[in-house]
Amino acid sequence: MRLKRYLKIKMFGQKHIIGTIVCLISLLGFSQSGEVDIVTLSYKDTLELDFYSFQSGNKKAPPLLVLMHGGGFESGNRDGKYERDFCTSMAEKGYAVASISYRLTRKGDPFNCDCDTEKKINSFVAASEDLSEALQFMKKESDLVFDRDTIVLIGSSAGAEAVLHTAFMASDYRFSHLPEIHISGVISFSGAVSNAAYITNKNAVPSLFIHGKKDELVPYATAPHHYCEAGRTGYLMLDGPETITGNLKKQGTSFILAFDPEGNHDWADDAYLQTDLVNRFIQDLILDKKFVQAYIRLETNDQNIDTTNKQK
Repeated sequence: MRLKRYLKIKMFGQKHIIGTIVCLISLLGFSQSGEVDIVTLSYKDTLELDFYSFQSGNKKAPPLLVLMHGGGFESGNRDGKYERDFCTSMAEKGYAVASISYRLTRKGDPFNCDCDTEKKINSFVAASEDLSEALQFMKKESDLVFDRDTIVLIGSSAGAEAVLHTAFMASDYRFSHLPEIHISGVISFSGAVSNAAYITNKNAVPSLFIHGKKDELVPYATAPHHYCEAGRTGYLMLDGPETITGNLKKQGTSFILAFDPEGNHDWADDAYLQTDLVNRFIQDLILDKKFVQAYIRLETNDQNIDTTNKQK
């Protein structure tokens, strides 16, 4: 078991929220001092996870955030700079965080319009299988301290598609073999799901979406993946956050959709900088169980903006 220690990281990004959430109450993050420990563990074959924990002396088991990186199921790393900085920042806020590797099933066979639709679905399934196994592994590891009843799935791009399919597609026959898992919420950075109709009152959970409306790869509403033309090998319709939140609204489930009217798929990376928004979502909608259905407008700005003092 390999142990690393990282010093505190302060992150400043260029994309910030300029709106405020109607009915969303601002909360301060955890106020603690200490260090972030990172332990690397093998959970399946050659697949590993990095477990981040904050050494603060707090005896209460923290919620667990599980991150799946992006990369079109052909590239990406659990410990890239964006992923590492995000996990460190969230651990400093008092969470246990696990960043996991998963099978890159499209390596050498890009996840584009020439990739067979069945292969695309199989990639979703394989990633969901790996996520399920990582969760089972961590729950059995008594040395890993976290609240087993409060688990939040987070993903970027392909990773977001993986966590959304895991959370919402269990009733689809292609995902029905997966073990039943209890999650408290899901967070998507530029992700989508193959059929939002599978969201019901049995699997709807509080959700946060950060997405550009002009994303050219993963649709904001409902459109083909990569906007492939009908008849192409890789033609696959996906439901983005606008469609998903419409279904969550029908189920009476809390959500926040943070959107950039001019934004593209860059938000798959830029969303990693929105740690304050992620923290507020978890604190308010998941831990405090406040009912919120809100939309936030995101824009590019060079200055840090206090979201609590800006009106939409």
